Amino acid sequence: MSVYSFKKGWRYDFTLNGTRQSEAGFKTKREAREAEAKRREEIENPKPIIETPTDTAFLDMVNLRLDYVKAYYSSSHYRDYLWLSKRWIKKWGKLPCSQITHDMVQKFILETRKKISAYTANKNIRDLHATFNFGKRKKLITDNPVDGIEFLPEEKKVKYVPSSEDIDKVIEIADTDTQDYLWCIRETMARMSEINRMIWDDVNLEMRYLFLYTRKKKGGHLTPRKIPMTEKLYEVLLRRYSHRDAGKPWVFWHTYYSRNAGMMAEGPYQDRKHFMKTLCKKAGVRYFRFHPIRHSSASLMDNSNVPTRSIQKLLGHENQKTTEIYLHSIGVQERLAMSIYEQARKNPHTNPHTTKKEGLSPKT
Repeated sequence: MSVYSFKKGWRYDFTLNGTRQSEAGFKTKREAREAEAKRREEIENPKPIIETPTDTAFLDMVNLRLDYVKAYYSSSHYRDYLWLSKRWIKKWGKLPCSQITHDMVQKFILETRKKISAYTANKNIRDLHATFNFGKRKKLITDNPVDGIEFLPEEKKVKYVPSSEDIDKVIEIADTDTQDYLWCIRETMARMSEINRMIWDDVNLEMRYLFLYTRKKKGGHLTPRKIPMTEKLYEVLLRRYSHRDAGKPWVFWHTYYSRNAGMMAEGPYQDRKHFMKTLCKKAGVRYFRFHPIRHSSASLMDNSNVPTRSIQKLLGHENQKTTEIYLHSIGVQERLAMSIYEQARKNPHTNPHTTKKEGLSPKT
């Protein structure tokens, strides 16, 4: 019996799906039966649970994304992202994400193009889009207001690549430690961050090779690549190893004031670009930083007919198209083509089929 009188009233008591259901305090048997029927209906036909979308504060989401970028990407990428995010927070830091609309983001992008550049505006589009997608993956938000915003046209400029002679001049006037640092970048075609994080365990002087680690890969993992040493690089690293402080694992390190610790600390360099302006000025050459040295070295190898695939591996690029951006040299085929053009212009009646006799490869 599922409904019965109990002391001061009526009660229902039944078992369904292995679970006992019981409730007392009804004044009449009819009320108890109706309550029982209602409870059975609720168990057999439960209402779907509707989750209310979470609406996270924009400031909180950006801070979470900052922690993620710091953990999984390079230090230079983190610095760039931090600089951009400060501008977003100044604009929308007090708002919940749901109140940041597509039109608001579009207006901000156009203002950035006007005040700074289309290049910076496009960086904002990329990183804002990644930030909101990060929020969606973490189930903090449901929509991405950057969806559908198109990249702005940019005025592409040829990047200045210093000549070997200009790099020589800069190295010549630098102090010994800086000379070693510049030689390591030049002879490995490494990124600044890769040289900064290099430790002696990455260097094999006996076999004359070293490992460089970069985060310029999918997933943000530190990925190694093996670089053979040139004679000059071996000379520099052998001397530094002979005079190293055995208690320090880094090839290049410094003493600095740590704001977090509130005291002096020792560690690898994070950023060394500031002194290049002074060195270039003293050397009497056009200003360049560390990254153009990679471009210069890659172009020099390309001019010497080193296969693009080999240059790609040394530079640590996943995509050959990225490597081709670094190759600023003019190839033999291009020079030959312009020479043939000049001859044809001077002698318009020249047989056009003479191009094959001159050795120019046919277009494929």
